[in-house]
This record gives sequence, structure tokens and C-alpha cells, in this order.
Amino acid sequence: MKLPLSEKLNDLADACPFPLYVVGGYVRDCIAGKLRENGDVDICAPVSAEEFCAVAEKAGAVVTAVYRGTGTVKLRLGEEEYEFACFRSDEYVRGIHTPVKTFFTYDINLDARRRDFKCNAVYYEIKSRTVCDPLGGTEDIINRRITTVADADKVFGEDGLRLMRLARQSAQLGFEPSEDCIEGAKNNVPLLKDVSAERIYAELQSILHADGAYGLQGAQYRGLKLLDKIGALDIIIPELTLGRGMKQNERFHNYDVLEHSLRTVLYSDESIRLAALLHDVGKPYCMINNGSYRMHEAESARIAKEICERLKVSKKLTAETVELSALHMYDLRCDARENKIRKFIVRNNAVLEKLLYIKQADYSACKDDSSKAPCVEKWLGIYEKMRSEGAPLNLRQLKVNGAELISAGVRTEDVGKVLLRLLDDCAIEPRLNEKKALIKRALGVCCER
Repeated sequence: MKLPLSEKLNDLADACPFPLYVVGGYVRDCIAGKLRENGDVDICAPVSAEEFCAVAEKAGAVVTAVYRGTGTVKLRLGEEEYEFACFRSDEYVRGIHTPVKTFFTYDINLDARRRDFKCNAVYYEIKSRTVCDPLGGTEDIINRRITTVADADKVFGEDGLRLMRLARQSAQLGFEPSEDCIEGAKNNVPLLKDVSAERIYAELQSILHADGAYGLQGAQYRGLKLLDKIGALDIIIPELTLGRGMKQNERFHNYDVLEHSLRTVLYSDESIRLAALLHDVGKPYCMINNGSYRMHEAESARIAKEICERLKVSKKLTAETVELSALHMYDLRCDARENKIRKFIVRNNAVLEKLLYIKQADYSACKDDSSKAPCVEKWLGIYEKMRSEGAPLNLRQLKVNGAELISAGVRTEDVGKVLLRLLDDCAIEPRLNEKKALIKRALGVCCER
């Protein structure tokens, strides 16, 4: 078997007086026929970091970092970047997610045993173009299966983040974890409480976008379902899993609150996955405290903000997720008048596209209906009508600005509110968007105040 490797990496391997291996995801993906462009290529060898650096630099590589404690080296071969690791064996203490001791070794079997899953412990020796498979990972790859490199309870007990990696890789690859693997994960799910929020969120984001890794449709949903199956969702987002078994009106919903949320992610555009997951997170709170789901969107926005802050989500994505959660119920029954929708569109134009995505995914997830949501169809019709009429869709498209209003006599402290009022007026009557008329209207508004 010959892996598609760069000429520079082949030249480096030829320069090494020891075997140089590619290991991990790149080898797995090649065997599985899932090779991605720009995929990371991790290399390793049974030598020390110092020995490897000496050979690599002599062969023209630029060493950019050396971590002697773990035997890891980062290097560049021209424009190509690689990470090298010495063969090693790690010792863990349960609940501590980094090794407490690292032992360097010449034994490829010991190096393989320190990894997580057998499918990630297949090696390719570059010079001889041969696969070395000490644990039988090739069979797992061929059979689209995930098993652990040692007893599953031990593997997951060493690092709780492996629970997230299990869900991510299972989803992305379409591989099925073995029953032993599932049981080992369930036994160790409390360890997620000790993993940093940043690391958990990074894996969660990858799961939410798992369909993009290899183009497997629905991968994001399968990843979330596995997180739920092993109990990880109860640790990560307990507010969400309160909806497990919580029934909804059967006229409109086939699923309980939790399943509906997961299916909203299934049907959602990639740009709104986090909001899709959290858009109804206030429903359990409302049912438990008020006995109904009424006004759950307000609680969803509040709780989504708390979850995002806990997971260290960026401020921009947090704000967007909160806003989409707060707005997703507006005009659900399509009973709002056109003028109100016009005002809503211009006031929320910055998130309109993503709000329509949320509304569509929410609708589709209710009864697995992929047809156009009536509300979305209505709003798109109004939006196109506004565009054809030349209606300003945001403040920048108004034919007057704040400075001009101040010059005309509008008080500085009133300018923002007046501009929004003018935008509302022009959304309904686009012909009003003319400078003199707007200034006259602005002064009239000020008199009303």
C-alpha cells in the first residue's frame, strides 16, 4: 500500500537512519477511502526528539518547537507543517486528563497502546511503504467500527475528553462504537465535569459540524445522539436534557423536547447549529415552573446565554445564539400583518437570513417535513416585495443620516430613536425614503415627543 505523501516528507524519511512512520487519522482515512484535502499528517519514530531534530534539520527542515516532556516536535518542510512524536507510553491517574508520567520507548506496541481507538493506531512506514498494525486497527477501519486500544473503562478513565472524541469521530467517520466501547464511555462520563469548558466546546462544535468533515449527511445528529446515549449531554448541557421525555402537542410534534432539539440540528444550515440546538432550551424550565411552554423563547434566550458563557463560546456567537433563540417564535402561526413583518424585517435585518434558517429547521424537525415552512414562505415573499419596491432594509439605506438630522435640529440624544422610526415608516412606504421628506418627518416626530 502506498500513501499519497509529499515529496518533501518522502525525502525526509529517506534521510532518516531509523524508520519514520505516519500514524493516526491520515493513515485511517487513506485505508477508509476518506482522505481529506489539507488533512494533518502526524509522524513518529522510535528515537528521541533530539535525534530526530538533528536529522530533520540536516535534511532541510525548520524546527519551530520542541516539547521534550512529551517528545513532540513541530517542524516545517518548505510550506508544509508536521508534528512529530517519539514513541512513548503514558501513565495516567483517574480524573487527571494529562499524563502524570511519560516513558519513551522503542516498542511500537506500547506506543499504540497509549492512543485512544484502534482505528487511530495504524502506522505507515514511509520508506518501505508498509502498514504496521499492532492492534488490529485495519480490521476496525474496514468494518467501520470503533474499539479502544485497551480495556474501554481504562481508556476513557485516563482522559474524559475521549468521550467527546468518541462521539465526534463516530459521527464524522460513520463508524459504530462497539458495545464494550459504549459501556466504558458510560462508566466514565462523570469525568467530563473535570475537563475544561474550552476543550469540551471545541469538540462539541466539531460534532455540530460533523457532516462537513467527510460529507456524511446527518452526521451532526448521529454525534449528538451518541453523546446522549452515553450520558455526556447530561453533563455538558443538563438544561437541554431536562426535555428528555417531555411531551409536546401531538398535532404539531412527533417528538419530545430533547429529540426535537436534536432534530432541529439535523435539519439546520451549518451556520446556525448552536442556535438550533439551544433554541428551545427554555421549554423544560417553563413546563417545570409554569406548567406550560408559553413564552419559552424568552427563557430559551436567557438560558442559552448562560450555557454559552459556561462553555466559553465567543461573544459574537453567544449574542447571535441568544438573539435567534429569542426571535424564533415570532409569527409562528403566520397571523402577523404585513406591515408588522416589514418593520420586523428592517429591525432584524442583520440576522434575518439565519432566523429564517432557524424557523425552517424548527418546522422540519416537528414532523420530519422538509417542505417550505409557511412562515418562511410568507416572510420571503414580503422581503422580495420590499426589495422590488426599493424599501430600505437597514439604516445605511436611509437617504438621511444622523449628522444631517442633527443639523436640521434633531437633538443628539433623540437621533437613534428617530432614525429607527424613519426606517419603520419607509419599510411600509418606500416612497418616503427621500432626504427632504425624511428630515421633515423627523422634525414632526420630535414635535410629537
